[in-house]
Amino acid sequence: VKLTRPSCPMPENPQRAGAVLIDGKGIADETIAKLGRAVATLEVPPLLVVVMVGKQAPSLSYIKRKEAAAAECGIRTRLLQMDEDTEQAALLQAIVSLNDDEDVDGIIVQLPLPPHLDANAATKKVSPLKDVDGFLPANVGSIALHGFEPAFVPCTPKGCLDLIKSVGIPLRGKEAVMVGASNIVGIPMSALLLSEGMTVTTCHIDTVDCAAHARRADVLVVAVGKAGLVTPEWVKPGAIVIDVGINFVPDASKKAGRRMAGDVDEGVRAVAGFLTPVPGGVGPMTVAMLMSNTVDAHTRRRGRGDEQLSGNATRACSPVLPPCRAEQVS
Repeated sequence: VKLTRPSCPMPENPQRAGAVLIDGKGIADETIAKLGRAVATLEVPPLLVVVMVGKQAPSLSYIKRKEAAAAECGIRTRLLQMDEDTEQAALLQAIVSLNDDEDVDGIIVQLPLPPHLDANAATKKVSPLKDVDGFLPANVGSIALHGFEPAFVPCTPKGCLDLIKSVGIPLRGKEAVMVGASNIVGIPMSALLLSEGMTVTTCHIDTVDCAAHARRADVLVVAVGKAGLVTPEWVKPGAIVIDVGINFVPDASKKAGRRMAGDVDEGVRAVAGFLTPVPGGVGPMTVAMLMSNTVDAHTRRRGRGDEQLSGNATRACSPVLPPCRAEQVS
């Protein structure tokens, strides 16, 4: 699958024009469509298994999104639903059985798990060749080391880098700031930006004056979980701002009495050059990258000799990119 990387022109005066919104949902939808065409050429479609313990409403909602995306691109899914009181040994044995099942290409352990279970132990039990979430230390660590290629890049950082690259602005030599240092987003995202030749600063809970660091960033990625943390004063004019945050804030105008908000204040639109919206930015890309990793797991395990069918070049993240969709915000 030969794919080209899109580009979007930088506004002549980002401060006056307002940020260009990067349409993560549109890019994700077209990515899913391209994966579907690739899966249609396979004799047997990939199989993704989701392991879920208990029945938490948010987790069920996330799983339904994953199942819907998989159905769109022809990936088979199976939900392994385990009781709330499942013991650790039983959970680990279930994962081992999935590792040994030759029909299974990808395994994800839906988090959070009930408090009596060790989530790290469960995650680490997944085979590195089926770790389509990309959470294993072997995968995250390989991103950071020169000369090593991870089997899978974690889905959210992978999607974020695709969104950054969709803008079409050279990254090498530029400054990047990652606000947040979680294992799932912050740490692998920092490593990916470094691998692109950027000078990277990672801000965390002990960082003194995060805003001063953020103001230097040509690319600012925020994943903290605090609504409106990043205000216009944090942002360099014309910067690419990627908002990973998912928060809920009171809103009397909504039926539910609340609305979804990111970690970036709405006022940043007046300063940034490019900005991902919440919702409709990073979230859909995370799901699309999970599908991309699942297709790659299938083709790698089945011994296909050509470039991974999804078009995924691991270090560069997935070039399964449609033309950049952007909306000018005044």
